[in-house]
Amino acid sequence: MLFPLASIGQSQAIKTGAEQTDLYVPYLKGKRVAIMANQTAIIGKTHLVDTLMSLGVKVVKVFGPEHGFRGNVSAGAKVSDEIDQETGIPIISLYGKKNKPSKEDLADVDIMIYDLQDVGVRFYTNINALSRLMEACSENGKELMILDRPNPNAYLIDGPILDMKYKSGIGMFPLPMSHGLTVAEFAQMANGEGWLTNSVQCKLKIIKVANYNHDMEYTLPVPPSPNLNTQQAVHLYPSTCMFEGVYLNHGRGTYFPFTVLGSPELKGIYEFSYTPTGIKGMAETPLFMDQVCYGIDLRKVDTDELRKRGQINLTWIMDLYKIHPHKEKFFDSSLSNQMGTIEKLIGSGLFRQQIISGASEEEIRASWEPGLSNYKKMRKGYLLYP
Repeated sequence: MLFPLASIGQSQAIKTGAEQTDLYVPYLKGKRVAIMANQTAIIGKTHLVDTLMSLGVKVVKVFGPEHGFRGNVSAGAKVSDEIDQETGIPIISLYGKKNKPSKEDLADVDIMIYDLQDVGVRFYTNINALSRLMEACSENGKELMILDRPNPNAYLIDGPILDMKYKSGIGMFPLPMSHGLTVAEFAQMANGEGWLTNSVQCKLKIIKVANYNHDMEYTLPVPPSPNLNTQQAVHLYPSTCMFEGVYLNHGRGTYFPFTVLGSPELKGIYEFSYTPTGIKGMAETPLFMDQVCYGIDLRKVDTDELRKRGQINLTWIMDLYKIHPHKEKFFDSSLSNQMGTIEKLIGSGLFRQQIISGASEEEIRASWEPGLSNYKKMRKGYLLYP
């Protein structure tokens, strides 16, 4: 299912922080405003920047994250500064020459706004961008307003807590793989747990989501990034992103990434096949480009069943390792051009050996304790929603 242009079903009653303009536009009047946003920062069908300007808010600049302000840059590709063609506002990239605003960038700013749709997993880079923005605001005495949005995977709190020796650009904080937080709840946690550099504190003003709780199904109105282009992909992502650290294609180079898993080496084992190609703005040089991959099609997996289980799916990686004819290649990240090692993605130094040795799912999950249980208790102190 491709993304609709409006939330459906149970999410009809939900109002994002951005949509509640009456709660924050009066606070912005007379202030010079900077916004960190991408294509997900919408009110109805209109971008937040366009909406605020039409309401008389003085937007002086925009900061863009990975994939750029309009969300059309391939994963991992550096993004340059530019002038937004639609508004004439300067866009400063925080995924290129620098990853946080400088003192000069903030000199003519009175208040910063953050509005990016997140998907609730540690390795999705929006929370990293938020933490650096919080540091820059703290260091320069600026208030940060967060226009909160629902987490489509908020029901799911699972995976090992990141072992900080595997800290990287795809995991910066001691969170489980799927953390069960909105971005505003994460910001409160980063402040409260002293996770920002030098334990600085950022002054926050949060506009909460209305009529929302963590168990609610939420259909995203637009894709949060080029390779998460269906609701199915968003729901599978906590379980399928770990294949970034494995010698298998996980749909990059197709129009259905994170919903298929395969390799040319699995020919004769699986009937389902697909062929990754270079796709501009999504994956330009995917693993096994122009080769027929055989494997598993997850596009019709019942994600309601995933929700009921409330756990990341481990059976796919366990089964694919068992059946793979070249096990020595399976976890060799040097063979692929993907995001990182399995240790950086999972956040644990045990997982690779557990899969290789044939450990049971129960044994693997037991190794995530007591860290996961302790996190769940700590998390309760930062929640904004039931």
